[in-house]
Amino acid sequence: MRISSAVACTLMLTACENRPDNSVLAEAEQRAADQAVDDGKIECAINGDSNFTRDCFTERLSGEGRVTMIIRHPDGGFRRFNLLTDGHGLEAADGFDKAHVSIVEDGKIQVSVGPDKYLLPAQIKPGANASAAPAVEKHPAQAGN
Repeated sequence: MRISSAVACTLMLTACENRPDNSVLAEAEQRAADQAVDDGKIECAINGDSNFTRDCFTERLSGEGRVTMIIRHPDGGFRRFNLLTDGHGLEAADGFDKAHVSIVEDGKIQVSVGPDKYLLPAQIKPGANASAAPAVEKHPAQAGN
């Protein structure tokens, strides 16, 4: 009996000493946050909605010297954009509505096309103003290819 009690007591003390390391927890939380950003989802407000939700998916297709980004809506709809290499961000690839780009915060732009709005990561040059169209990241969060 005494040996089993000693073993049980040792196990309990060992368990108490194995507290989580805060730096390890912080790293795990950061990895989870980074993975959430890289899951291909972006914030969008579709069909004139004023509330942004993280429900749209991005997909990037490369070919023939150009990059096309497809943003898929939760209702099955989608928009296609050509990523521009001249520093002006992107343009609508089809339809008659033009894409309007504005800087909303450091590293993020809002793209509006018709009644749809999207928040995308962007590389914004220092000194750019809100009316300048920034370059969209070459590899935005993406799903698929």
